[in-house]
Amino acid sequence: MADQIKKKGSSITRVLEIIEAIATAQHPPTPLDLAIALDIPKPSIHRLLQTLEKEGFIKLDTYGGYVVGQRTHALLVSSWNQEPKKIERLAILQKLSGQIGETCGIAILQDNEMLYTDRVQTNWPLQVYLPVGSKVPLWCTSSGKLFLSYLDKERLSNVLKHLPIEQMTKNTIIDKAALEQNLHRIFEQQLGTDNEEFIAGMVACSVPILNAEQQIVACLYTHAPTIRKSLQDLMAYEPVLREAAQELSHLIQQR
Repeated sequence: MADQIKKKGSSITRVLEIIEAIATAQHPPTPLDLAIALDIPKPSIHRLLQTLEKEGFIKLDTYGGYVVGQRTHALLVSSWNQEPKKIERLAILQKLSGQIGETCGIAILQDNEMLYTDRVQTNWPLQVYLPVGSKVPLWCTSSGKLFLSYLDKERLSNVLKHLPIEQMTKNTIIDKAALEQNLHRIFEQQLGTDNEEFIAGMVACSVPILNAEQQIVACLYTHAPTIRKSLQDLMAYEPVLREAAQELSHLIQQR
């Protein structure tokens, strides 16, 4: 019985290690990458990967590497929304919103869209209504473009080729070469921008929230109607945005 429990525990540990390796990898790992990194025999790694893929915890990307699947995403979102860290995140956002005088929030990547998970709204009568749970496009939002900017050149080109890029406003960048240039500047500055590209009359900027491996896991954003602030006005708050993002990074790294 003890041997059976030990064997079962070992299998569970291996499964969790595979999901962790895929979720934290800078590039989608292949079965061979995982077999070498985790010291798992090839027949075993293929069997475990097939099971995880069948159950929706992982999925193959275009290049034959593995990325996390819908069920893993759902677990991550559920974990993200659990207390008490949510209370701490909202406290950081409340302080930041008071400093900027505009709505601030956190967005994460989900199903090739940005999902708003946390939000603190100001008391101005004129508001841009994008509540928690809203999903917004990648190519025309400050947080979406910031996430895209972290992709390597080959992967970014492939993503842009398949994204259904639409003209949301007259400022939306729909030319893919121009968008790639914009994303390159965003990555260099580590500052996402939206100059009325998603919603006419709204500007936004965002900074990355990083994990211990310095990989982007979420974006901290602020947005405002142009009747109150210009994009340059929002960008002037970059120092306090980065300070809050650093606090949020430390928070998510805590076990």
